[in-house]
Amino acid sequence: MAGPLSGYRIIELAGIGPAPFGAMMLADMGAEVIRVDRLQAVDGPAIPGGDPSQDLLNRGRRSVAVDLKHPGGVATVLALVAHADALVEGFRPGVAERLGVGPGPCLERNPRLVYGRMTGWGQEGPKAHLPGHDINYLALSGTLSAIGRQGEAPVPPLNLVADFGGGGMLLAYGVVCALLEAGRSGTGQVIDVAMVDGSALLATMIHGFRSAGLWRDERGTNLLDTGAWFYEVYETADGGYLAVGALEPRFCAELIRLSGVGSDGCGNVAHQADLASWPAMKERLAAVFLTRTRDEWCELLEDSDACVAPVLGLGEAPGHPHNAHRGTFTEVSGVVQPAPAPRFSRTPGTIDRPPPRAGQHTDEVLGDWGLEQSHIDELRATGAIG
Repeated sequence: MAGPLSGYRIIELAGIGPAPFGAMMLADMGAEVIRVDRLQAVDGPAIPGGDPSQDLLNRGRRSVAVDLKHPGGVATVLALVAHADALVEGFRPGVAERLGVGPGPCLERNPRLVYGRMTGWGQEGPKAHLPGHDINYLALSGTLSAIGRQGEAPVPPLNLVADFGGGGMLLAYGVVCALLEAGRSGTGQVIDVAMVDGSALLATMIHGFRSAGLWRDERGTNLLDTGAWFYEVYETADGGYLAVGALEPRFCAELIRLSGVGSDGCGNVAHQADLASWPAMKERLAAVFLTRTRDEWCELLEDSDACVAPVLGLGEAPGHPHNAHRGTFTEVSGVVQPAPAPRFSRTPGTIDRPPPRAGQHTDEVLGDWGLEQSHIDELRATGAIG
């Protein structure tokens, strides 16, 4: 069965990180995504020290190699645009225009086209022309300031929040929204996805808490930022870790009962609301968890209502019984990787193919999308494609 986006054709102007992630999500859901790689990428490694099959963000699509500085290369992309439903790019503002594949010529060629643009700072604004990375966008949004422990510097959560949550995922969401609207109106539009905007959006609930007086600006003192003893990560006797999320009183009561932290009568659910007791309760629970190994605690707590889970390593997670049962991870061409999500009952997503080599499918794609073989041969002879 085909995925829910089967039948949609999308062009991806190759970039790095968050834009490929958004394109990957669209491909996972059944869209035909054609990655337009730079001609120079044909002879280069996909990732430093690796091979294309390990560049997982490129999975599920075919690749054509095009020289976008060659008039024939630009014409080739515009020929593809004529048959596409959407195009996504992650260049800095103005780059696509200088190359000749900006929204103007693309929408002129195909008025129904959805043109998705993703940058860090957005298409306009005082910082729009500047370079940056996840940590910069996350910082300016205010979200980074809330992540970390009391008395310590903010901790960037890898590059998951701005690059992938506030960037690539928002790009995929924006494209799908615009495709739905274009299906009604018959007219495409341009989507301005900025990672600084997405980083702010992901913290909407925290802004609500702060407005209501339920969140302090001091890191590590709040309900969800390691301030609470019942929402924290604890070390175990073997150097492992447990994630505790016993937020509701009945779950907290189960944590207290099963862990034994309240065996001397000093630990009880009343300490959930007593912020002054949080540091002392955290010390008590930390000492208790150090008395057993991670797996011993899991045997006692993991299948209870105490809301405790082991902190698994990236290599451990695929083998956990719950993940294995659900197929949370899958293996494609010998590489274990997260499976497509979310899940659909009738039109499930799938990984159609492993990541391609740059330009691996140039002739195949151009032929499928309507170019004559003689034209393809001419483009190759002039160096427009590879």
